This record gives sequence, structure tokens and C-alpha cells, in this order.
Amino acid sequence: MWNSVLETFFITWQEIIYVLVSLVLSVLMGAVTAIVYKLTHRGMNYEPSFVSTLVALSPIVAMVMLLIQGNLVLSLGLVGSLSIIRFRTPVKDTRDMVFLFWSIATGLGCGTHNWTVTLILTALIAIVMCVLYLMRAGSLRHKEFVLVISGTKPFQSENINELIRRHNIKSQIRTHEIQDDQWEIIYEMKAVDMKQGMVEALIEDINSLEGVSKVSVLAPQLALPL
Repeated sequence: MWNSVLETFFITWQEIIYVLVSLVLSVLMGAVTAIVYKLTHRGMNYEPSFVSTLVALSPIVAMVMLLIQGNLVLSLGLVGSLSIIRFRTPVKDTRDMVFLFWSIATGLGCGTHNWTVTLILTALIAIVMCVLYLMRAGSLRHKEFVLVISGTKPFQSENINELIRRHNIKSQIRTHEIQDDQWEIIYEMKAVDMKQGMVEALIEDINSLEGVSKVSVLAPQLALPL
């Protein structure tokens, strides 16, 4: 009975097993991609929805590959449908692109029944991403920040510069503005040997100077979700 039903839909038990194995493996390897992304993520642009996207993307791509299976007409139809869809979601971090391509690649591998190769490459890529995270690859050895100082006259630039040099921090003036009795100066700072409490001590020393009313420290680059 079941054989006749399957023959009606032009599918065999072997094809059903291949489809199930491909989809299950794509989900599992998509989950591995999402876990590695979550564990190795840095910055302030983390989005939980992106994690679920990585998990769902692999089985979707695998399903597309299973449907095409070398059919030229279906592949052309897929290209046409993708040209209609407009992807307007910006990728804020180039590292996110790596994980998107990783999830797509696992879906392609599972959808074409290259299970062994896909498993091996997924394990290798996961190890590489974890090693890069532990080694802090690409991180600068020096720390950069922006120091904003404002206050009222008299303006004591010599005292401020002396305090900055005393804390062994390289500085460069970005802007200097004076309006009536108010003044504001912005420094670009670079500390080669950043010790714990160095910035706090610098802020406290500058804030104790006569005429200084406000001291702010800003990071030069922040990856914030827009």
C-alpha cells in the first residue's frame, strides 16, 4: 500500500531517507554555526534574531538544493525569484557575513548529499573561529579613546597637557572651541600600555583643575544597532 502511495508521488524510501538526513544534518550544523557565533561575538551589535537566522538558513538552502537537483528549469526559476526579492537589511559587521556564508555553505553541502565533507569542514571552521577569538586576532595592542574637556575661563592647557604626559598617554588635539567664558577641547588619545584605572585617574586629575567643569571619555568607534 505504502509503495503504491509513494509511486504516486514519484518518490522512494531511499529518497525520503536522503531528504530527512540532509535536513536534520543541516539543522544541526546550522545550530553549530549559531553557537560559535554567540560564543565568539564581540561588540554591541548582537542581535538574538540573527542567531535563529543562522539556524534556519541552512535547512532552507538544503531544501532549495534538494528541489533543484540538477534541473535547469528550476534553477532558472530560483534565480528569477531571487531577483524579485529585495534584501534591505544591512549587515553591520563584516564578521556576520562570514557566518551567513558559512550557514549557506552547510545548506549547500547537505542539500547535495556531501555530508562527510560538510561535517569535516564545519568542524574545522568552528575550530578556526574559536582560535581566532581566543587569540583576539585583529585587536589593536594600543587603546584609543577621545577625551572631551569643558569648563570656564581661565583655560589651563599647559596643566592639562602635563597631566596627559604624566600618565604616559599620547594625545593630539582634534578641536578647540572658545565661546564667551566657556571653552571646550577634544583630544584624540592613544595609550600603548593601558593599565587598570589609568583612565579613571586621568579623569580625576583633570577634573580637579581650576576651571574644568566636565570631563568625558568616548570610544572612537562604536558598533551600535541603528
